[in-house]
Amino acid sequence: MTDRRLDGKVALITGGARGQGATEARRFVDEGASVLITDVLEAEGRALAAELGEAAAYRQHDVTDEAGWTATVAEATERWGRIDVLVNNAGILRIAGMTETSLDDFEAVMAVNATGVFLGMKAVADVMRAQHAGSIINISSVAGLRGVATQFAYAASKWAVRGMSRSAALELAPHDIRVNSVHPGIIDTPMLDHYSEANRARVQRMIPLGRETGPEAVAELVTWLASDASSYCTAGEFVIDGGMSA
Repeated sequence: MTDRRLDGKVALITGGARGQGATEARRFVDEGASVLITDVLEAEGRALAAELGEAAAYRQHDVTDEAGWTATVAEATERWGRIDVLVNNAGILRIAGMTETSLDDFEAVMAVNATGVFLGMKAVADVMRAQHAGSIINISSVAGLRGVATQFAYAASKWAVRGMSRSAALELAPHDIRVNSVHPGIIDTPMLDHYSEANRARVQRMIPLGRETGPEAVAELVTWLASDASSYCTAGEFVIDGGMSA
């Protein structure tokens, strides 16, 4: 018997070289999974894979590139024979309101945060259909549940993730493939470097629980969604924000 929740599962985690994605990769390996870490940050990704040992591998991967997705899925299946879990974690942030957001910045954020999620789900769908099993976990945000005046493009992209997750869940449910979105609030990762100290303090005051949390809390939720313990959960929106969206 084993109490490792992901024993024998194969997972692909985008944006996995640092921050929340890296914490998820470490947790998945601890729970018995084999993990393909993908990111554009090659040095950090390779270092993390080396740290995690034989259960992990790194692939440089731009989530906006459809051909790159095809090659990434092929590597995972050639290495381990299947893909049980996809975590669409890669994301970027621009701090700007609507009138200050350039078209280039809007399209860049949408390309990574929304198009990358679409391409990832599409790329793994055939593999998971053939297995008649799979869990897709799309990382959205509290910004996908409410308006955020100072993060216009980011909020737009995270609302898109929410809608795509529900639609994909309906399409893939007959194949026993689950699709859920996760909506973190203020998580202490490198993404918070975009905030000034004053803005960070202001946002902290908006959290009913009165504190930020670390990426470990999100990794715990994502692990549960990847595991068989959540086998009846699909089209769900799992909020982990200290009460910000209440």
